[in-house]
Amino acid sequence: MTVSMNLSQKILIIEDEKTLARALEIKLVKAGFDVRVVFNGEDGITLLEKDTFDLILLDLIMPKMDGFGVLNSLLEKKIKIPVIVLSNLSHESDMKKAREFGAREFYIKSNTPLNVIIEKVKKILK
Repeated sequence: MTVSMNLSQKILIIEDEKTLARALEIKLVKAGFDVRVVFNGEDGITLLEKDTFDLILLDLIMPKMDGFGVLNSLLEKKIKIPVIVLSNLSHESDMKKAREFGAREFYIKSNTPLNVIIEKVKKILK
């Protein structure tokens, strides 16, 4: 019997595409992670001020506060959490800007299977 070492590792998904957010949540919970989901950047920042997380999966285009706003807020508040950006923005300038704001990884949603994202999460949190 293998015991999951991920149990205490918490992941915050900030993604307004509810279907994708739910699919990621299901797969990450199945992989043994504790997962919270919010659908806009403002709610994400509010949650980050109240709770601690080990990793953030972040969309860039969202209502209330976009992903760049979230990344900027993390920098301002000195919240150091690995961030994986999931976006349909595919311009090199967007990827560069996200990395400059501290994102560890950048995946284009339409080109990236969910299992690739789950494996990257496991690798970062190992």
